[in-house]
Amino acid sequence: MSVNGVTSPQAAELYSTYAAPAASGQTAAESTASSQSSREDVGAVYEPSKQTVTNTAKKTYTPNTDLVNKLKADAEARTAQLRSLVEKMLTKQSTTYANANDIWSLLGKGSITVDPATRLQAQEDISEDGYWGVKQTSDRIIQFATALTGGDPDKIEEMRNAFLKGYKQAEKTWGGQLPDISRQTYDAVMKKFDDLAAQAGLTVDQEATK
Repeated sequence: MSVNGVTSPQAAELYSTYAAPAASGQTAAESTASSQSSREDVGAVYEPSKQTVTNTAKKTYTPNTDLVNKLKADAEARTAQLRSLVEKMLTKQSTTYANANDIWSLLGKGSITVDPATRLQAQEDISEDGYWGVKQTSDRIIQFATALTGGDPDKIEEMRNAFLKGYKQAEKTWGGQLPDISRQTYDAVMKKFDDLAAQAGLTVDQEATK
């Protein structure tokens, strides 16, 4: 074989093809691995990170108008009942007191006469333990107020205000200041409202109760 045959252009090209990896400092195996890694990188799929979406919309609350109106009507009915009861009870108490003490003439109503039996019964009724006495009358007013509210302590002041209105109405019906026994009953009722509020841990506004 001649030297020229070995160093021909075809031989040089063939040599350069196999010598290229060695000249770059890589073995054939390393070159193959690098090429495979490149293909894998190209074929990889990257998914974006998931983000939590926060709903910042505010919830809308619609008032229950029917329920509100019903509760208001119930409250008004309770106060009206107590107010009416107080007016009737204190007017009856005052009348009984007048019968017991024969004070009609002092009130300018001397035409009203009280027979002995009526006077005697009236005196018993307004006694300390009598049905129209301070204790029993004030107890009935508080019991009725408690029954109307179901014992709800939040309704104490509502019932107190109804009592005050009923007392003022009784004065109008009576034609002026009520007799002493009714004023004592007033004090007793207010004291019992204060006691109920204290038991419930409520603060009493003394100015509002005058």
